[in-house]
Amino acid sequence: QVQLQESGPGLVKPSQTLSLTCTVSGGSITIDYYYWSWFRQPPGKGLEWMGAVTYSGSTYYSPSLKSRTSISRDTSKNQFMLQLRSLTPEDTAVYYCARARALVTTSRREEYDYWGQGNQVTVSA
Repeated sequence: QVQLQESGPGLVKPSQTLSLTCTVSGGSITIDYYYWSWFRQPPGKGLEWMGAVTYSGSTYYSPSLKSRTSISRDTSKNQFMLQLRSLTPEDTAVYYCARARALVTTSRREEYDYWGQGNQVTVSA
């Protein structure tokens, strides 16, 4: 059984950089052909796909967030990470990681077979 678990801060200040980690157990992040994505859901809004890292280490980003987002991985720890720069209060959201069996850039939950529980992040001074 594959499990994903997000970890990171719950409160960050405006202009700072958010760093989140998704730790995967029960399966390697390097196995062909899985794709590992980050999402967020602001309060009262829908789920937003932010970007992904592939089994081979390639990265893909949402055009709207590309200038502020970096996704990386640590294969020795079986983790992948998200950095979001220049935070504003509009970045307040629950952040999720998930796995898909194809490169999908949608936010449709049914496209992904495993999800983390989510990490609430509040951006406030």
